[in-house]
Amino acid sequence: MGAAGRRCPERLALVLGLCSWAAALRGNDNSEALPESIPSAPGTLPHFMEEPDDAYIIKSNPIVLRCKAMPAMQIFFKCNGEWVHQNEHVSEESMDETTGLKIREVYINVTRQQVEDFHGPEDYWCQCVAWSHLGTSKSRKASVRIAYLRKNFEQDPQGKEVPIEGMIVLHCRPPEGVPAAEVEWLKNEEPIDSNLDENIDTRADHNLIIRQARLSDSGNYTCMAANIVAKRRSMSATVVVYVDGNWEVWSEWSVCSPECEHLRVRECIAPPPRNGGKYCEGLSQESENCTEGLCIQDKKPLHEIKSQNIENASDIALYSGLGAAVIAVAVLVVGVTLYRRSQSEYGVDVIDSSALTGGFQTFNFKTVRQGNSLLLNSSMQPDLTVSRTYSGPICLQDPMDKELMTESSLFNPLSDIKVKVHSSFMVSLGVTERAEYHGKAHSGTFPHGNNRAFGTIQSRNKATYIQNLSSISTQSELKTTAIFGHLGGRLVVPNTGVSLLIPHGAIPEESSWEIYLAINQRESSLQPEGTDVLLGPEVTCGPSDVSVSTPFALTIPHCAEVNSEHWSIHLKKRTQQGKWEEVMSVEEETTSCYCLLDPYACHILLNSFGTYALIGEPISDCAVRQLKVAVFGCLSCNSLDYNLRVYCMDNTPCSFQEVVLDERLQGGQLLEEPKLLHFKGNTFSLQISVLDIPPFLWRIKPFTACQEVPFSRVWCSNQKPLHCAFSLERYTPATTQLSCKICVRQVKGHEQILQIQTSILESERESITFFAHDDSNFPAQMGAKAFKIPYSIRQRICATFDTPNAKGKDWQMLAQKNSISRNLSYFATQRSPSAVILDLWEARHQHDGDLDSLACALEEIGRTHSKISDITETEIEEPDFNYSRQNGL
Repeated sequence: MGAAGRRCPERLALVLGLCSWAAALRGNDNSEALPESIPSAPGTLPHFMEEPDDAYIIKSNPIVLRCKAMPAMQIFFKCNGEWVHQNEHVSEESMDETTGLKIREVYINVTRQQVEDFHGPEDYWCQCVAWSHLGTSKSRKASVRIAYLRKNFEQDPQGKEVPIEGMIVLHCRPPEGVPAAEVEWLKNEEPIDSNLDENIDTRADHNLIIRQARLSDSGNYTCMAANIVAKRRSMSATVVVYVDGNWEVWSEWSVCSPECEHLRVRECIAPPPRNGGKYCEGLSQESENCTEGLCIQDKKPLHEIKSQNIENASDIALYSGLGAAVIAVAVLVVGVTLYRRSQSEYGVDVIDSSALTGGFQTFNFKTVRQGNSLLLNSSMQPDLTVSRTYSGPICLQDPMDKELMTESSLFNPLSDIKVKVHSSFMVSLGVTERAEYHGKAHSGTFPHGNNRAFGTIQSRNKATYIQNLSSISTQSELKTTAIFGHLGGRLVVPNTGVSLLIPHGAIPEESSWEIYLAINQRESSLQPEGTDVLLGPEVTCGPSDVSVSTPFALTIPHCAEVNSEHWSIHLKKRTQQGKWEEVMSVEEETTSCYCLLDPYACHILLNSFGTYALIGEPISDCAVRQLKVAVFGCLSCNSLDYNLRVYCMDNTPCSFQEVVLDERLQGGQLLEEPKLLHFKGNTFSLQISVLDIPPFLWRIKPFTACQEVPFSRVWCSNQKPLHCAFSLERYTPATTQLSCKICVRQVKGHEQILQIQTSILESERESITFFAHDDSNFPAQMGAKAFKIPYSIRQRICATFDTPNAKGKDWQMLAQKNSISRNLSYFATQRSPSAVILDLWEARHQHDGDLDSLACALEEIGRTHSKISDITETEIEEPDFNYSRQNGL
């Protein structure tokens, strides 16, 4: 057989093979996969002139993947290991003029729906396979991802006050996005180009670093994040570069005056203080005798004349005082006599001779008097049968008399605030009417994630309320109780951050339990060892002799800056014998309970009631205990003295409430909004000092302007608030305004400045407001109103995600999308893992009710309908949600 004859079977096999492959591509989706090669034939393997590139889907716009190869008889796309149907290919054919080889170009469209429906171990991908007479070639794999950019920055830059030539570091963590966002910095709305200024560096992890601060660096700084989807702006951070004054040199001494004194002066202009910098300390002028005491006036040495003048002045003052006292006594005697005569008509003797000296001798003093509301409780009713005996001038500083101090009169409540809550997710999933809530915003806890002085009430869409101290509970017992049934509910200890969530179905049907929640205000029986720290209040929930069928959620605030590299945090429980045993480590994998640590609180899923506490073990010196710094002030018995008390307490709402209650008893007033201090476990002490006291109006008692507290006393305080007291004296009663700075700093650590600007008179003083959650109006909520997610919606979510899914769309993905990625074995042991995950969501979002975040989580999983605004609850019957918003994430 000749060569031509031998090639005929090969060509026939090639033709038959191509026909069978083409038939397979034209068939249905269940056809067998294409072979990876064809029978050998003379020619050249395909060479790719263009391969598919990685792409991002923006909103709902499909993307195009292209492929070009030479020589190529046919090209097909394979996505995620499966062949793309022939009908979805668009093919173009041409000829290379130089070689005469056939060039084929093919492209396909990839839609958002295709990417959302794919759930595999890696991103959605596609590649080309090209055929020639000799065989096949494969292109690179191109990934396709849905592009998005979240709205909220993970960390906004914070304002700073820095001295000139100091270093400025502004931190910025852009929102989560795909592709990752690029960051640009603006100063006063103008872009910053670090290439034009060697003093500025904007390349280190998106942060802005100014190596040596200049006055021109003061301004408003904004972090801009952008990707192919959108641009986002952070909160602006105000940077102030200040200059402290330095004295110029003393001037020459002046000529000797007739009083035999000469002067010299200096000014605070080398440089002058700028942008709030410190004024120079010390005197601006000095005088001294210019004749060494030998100056003659009226034929007497000057020092003799001065001493004689002083003696004469003291004699005049003495005689004047005695005269005034005699006149006052005479007037008092006459007045008493006239008063007794006027009262004798009724036959009542209302006063005796001891009243004449009552200010200095023992006398009877009723517990209720009209007058000074700062000292006496105006809300108390007169009790004519009870009296107290005092000796000496009246001055209510004795701790035994704290109950006489006012409570309600110290602070003024805010007016009512009307708050509307709109949830697009509730409307989208069947609740067609939007809910409107009304409440009084005059009580609550301190914020979690606020960007004010409390730190990075980091935080997304937090529902905050402006509040003053009048809202803080006056109850000394921090305990709340309520009766719950099968529908469950929520129990809150107001203004403490402590709450308890009883899920629906945790209590048997037709049963009701009285459940209580309390905070131990006594010194804790749990004594940490070594450098271990009690991170939050000791909390008791009960009754301890009952058990629930579904885990309940206990929320305890803590003061640790959460970082697993620096802290090892443990949950402990007190036994019936009074001993403490460890329940679990927060990072531990266990099925007995679950701990989720948020920046300011720990949410714990438990099956048994009892007494619980959080213990922190520092792993490194970088472990940070968050302290709240607050300053209170009040007049002392001596009307010229004013007392400042600076507190450093755990950054938990209950610690602050304890200080407020104690200050009420002492007549104290909050002078500045509290601030957050990051106290490191580096063994360095804490320094508290009073600065910038007006020199000619006030003076501070010697040796008290700066106080230092050892590290161990701050770190191991076992939740007892630490405070330092400062006593200021005004030169004249006419001075009613006080301005100064309180500096609280850890040596080789963080520093906070509290600016005091207040009146020492209560009638002229303004209340200090702060941001807080409003939870005192609802210490107990039963049934559906205690939960943010409507029960019908919750049932459908559980029915959807409790069922295992081949593509991974089950409760594990629901947990992942809600930032729950650890210890999933705990949920696997539950009867309804999705229900427990939603209970944990309810505990975390009790203040903001951020249903939109839950909607976004469901949306990313691809489980809800695309037109959510047109769907009512009765229209959704199937338990499977499968939607994506047309406008993107």
